[in-house]
Amino acid sequence: MTDRTNARLCLVAAALLFSTGGMVIKQCSLAAEQIASGRSLVAAIFLFACLPAGRRNWSRSSILVALFYGATMVIFVLANKLTTSANAIFLQDTAPLFVLIVSPWLLKEKIRPADYGIMAIIMIGMSLFFFGDEAAQATAPNPTLGNTLASISGLTWAGTIIGLRYLRSGSVTRDNTAAPAIVLGNVMAFLACGYSLLGLKGMGLADAGLLLYLGVVQIGLAYILVTRAVAHISALEASILLLLEPVINPIWSFAIHGERPGQWALVGGVVILAATTVKAAVDSRQARRE
Repeated sequence: MTDRTNARLCLVAAALLFSTGGMVIKQCSLAAEQIASGRSLVAAIFLFACLPAGRRNWSRSSILVALFYGATMVIFVLANKLTTSANAIFLQDTAPLFVLIVSPWLLKEKIRPADYGIMAIIMIGMSLFFFGDEAAQATAPNPTLGNTLASISGLTWAGTIIGLRYLRSGSVTRDNTAAPAIVLGNVMAFLACGYSLLGLKGMGLADAGLLLYLGVVQIGLAYILVTRAVAHISALEASILLLLEPVINPIWSFAIHGERPGQWALVGGVVILAATTVKAAVDSRQARRE
């Protein structure tokens, strides 16, 4: 197989691994803070051991990016415990909206006329999640609060994306890698919720196995697959293949937990995914012209 074919397979595999996060988080009986802390501890150790780049070139900028990434790791788990996994991932995928708003000032990137249309579409999709009263269910006991937290995770994920763009620009790290920020972000997430582990009297084998899976496979291995693939494939194709994550994420939760997103949430999710896909296509076309 060619490098491009291998890269595509790596990205599809990474998207599948990422997509299992919501389902496994709901399967774990530990509190949200305990899951967030334990998952990030395992991921930090795994990535530190497997990625040599994550052990060097630490800088003030990578620490700042790590703060946004660590916050995303924690808030996403909290949101998943309160609302449906579909709502959590779809609302996190509103990150391009915040990137469009902030990037002209931080990254000096121009906003094109088409971008305003994308921003409007994403805002419409986002608002649909709060349209009407979504019924609570066993795996989503407080959809309103969970949706609010998921929206905040979209903001922190946007900060992560902007920061990673800056780190990869070559102006900060010589080897053009964001691995230090990813490793440090997981350390920060572990420390931020580490207090919750102090009151943990015992952990069953099932929960321990789920934490190991989340840290090693769902976060660690998936991230390694992405880093290996992006060097051999276009940004557009990579972003589209990774959109498999929010598409498959609700399917896992429905199959394992019988979790059903609200009708308006599903419509909003489709709108956000469509806008994100169009945004990726427009950016790629513009990059080729330049």
